Amino acid sequence: MDIAELQQAFVYLGDKNPQTGLYDTPGGHIAAYSARSPDKDTDNEDSAVAIVCGEDTTVLAVADGAGGLPAARRASNIAINALKSSLKEAANHHQLLRTGIINGFERANHQVLELGAGAATTLAVVGIEGNTARAFHVGDSMAFVVGQRGKVKLQTVDHSPTGFAVEAGFMNNKEAIHHEERHLVSNLIGTSDMRIEIGSAIELAPHDTLLIASDGLTDNLHLDEIISVIRRGRLNQSVAALADRCSRRMDGARVGEPSKPDDLTFLLFRRYPPKRTRRVKS
Repeated sequence: MDIAELQQAFVYLGDKNPQTGLYDTPGGHIAAYSARSPDKDTDNEDSAVAIVCGEDTTVLAVADGAGGLPAARRASNIAINALKSSLKEAANHHQLLRTGIINGFERANHQVLELGAGAATTLAVVGIEGNTARAFHVGDSMAFVVGQRGKVKLQTVDHSPTGFAVEAGFMNNKEAIHHEERHLVSNLIGTSDMRIEIGSAIELAPHDTLLIASDGLTDNLHLDEIISVIRRGRLNQSVAALADRCSRRMDGARVGEPSKPDDLTFLLFRRYPPKRTRRVKS
């Protein structure tokens, strides 16, 4: 499907203060949260965007600047802005959504490399066209879809040693979250060998919830905890619950619980429920 003109873009570029947003778009409900790590005074190095590209098309993205490397916030900002500008160009030239997203990844990689500072960032993107969603990602920021009853319909694989180990069955998610090499990432924007992983298209049911998040979420909450929060209920309540649970974990976990202070950014999306039709008695 060709992209219509970009109608709206809700952008988060690493403000020092926590940011939240709730949006009703033509395609569905969107909720957003972004906050810097509680243990630092510098800027949030995460960035995110929700882009409305017409009645049936929405693009959601989260970028997590690689901490410990120079210009981490700038790298994640570049990734989000490169995606946004690439989608705008794709709309102007009536190109496919997939083309605009892939071009955004490649543009972001080129621009971050051009910084010449050794900067890098993750980038996770989901393009939604009607009832169909497809994930594209580089790094360990996650895209995830869960049904109302808790069935996982989509989960990206982290580009990391622990992510690949979980996918291969060598360890489970709970073992990975406590692993000493959890922080290592093997594929990033800003590297000469960057590769884009493109997922299969899946169909979104009316009550499915889509989540895109930086590892500030997945390093502090187990997968079953995340599912229990987002699978039902209002999105604003899910946002508040996820943020609160992560905050408490980052402040100090009990024995056996994960705890890693980090920047935290996530987007939630849910299609509108189908309209009910009244039966007319004959």
